[in-house]
Amino acid sequence: MKKRLWMSLGMVAVLGQAHASTRGIEYNIANGLSPIAKDQSISVLQPFYGDFRILGSKMYQDDEQAKFSPIDYAVSWGLFAKPEIAGKISVNQYDRYLNWKIDKLPVPADQAMQMVSNMHIIPANPEIAQQIKQVKRGDLVQLKGELVEIRDKDLVWRSSLTPTDTGDGACELFRVNSIQWIEKQNI
Repeated sequence: MKKRLWMSLGMVAVLGQAHASTRGIEYNIANGLSPIAKDQSISVLQPFYGDFRILGSKMYQDDEQAKFSPIDYAVSWGLFAKPEIAGKISVNQYDRYLNWKIDKLPVPADQAMQMVSNMHIIPANPEIAQQIKQVKRGDLVQLKGELVEIRDKDLVWRSSLTPTDTGDGACELFRVNSIQWIEKQNI
């Protein structure tokens, strides 16, 4: 009986691993592994790091970019990372875009737009692939890694290199090598 139970538990573990990898080698990058699918590559553009307040996160599984970035973070930094300001920011994440609003801006609008961003997160290794899913709204995290460019068949997905730009193409495509919680806080 114990042997049969052990074998059953072993089968559950194997099936769980098989289920986690049903997306195949195309999803290696999203799982924190090296690209091995034909025509896929990831190129480092520049190092990137900072302390970011998480305003929201959105998981993706079915869009073309999910093979690389399984989650987007809506983040703020600088003055907008302060809990008393970040807590007043509401976000709406959809289709890899971010809309945000705050009732009363504490700084001019052009400056405020430079302190909130949508980041497409790529895990650098399997451990990071698990950790990036654990962030919650209000957490202040230190992220370190690189801004990258992804190529896959006809897709070229390139990170913005300017943290102060806005609009379409202004998101960071961020391969995260390290995530550390500075504080966990509900805002």
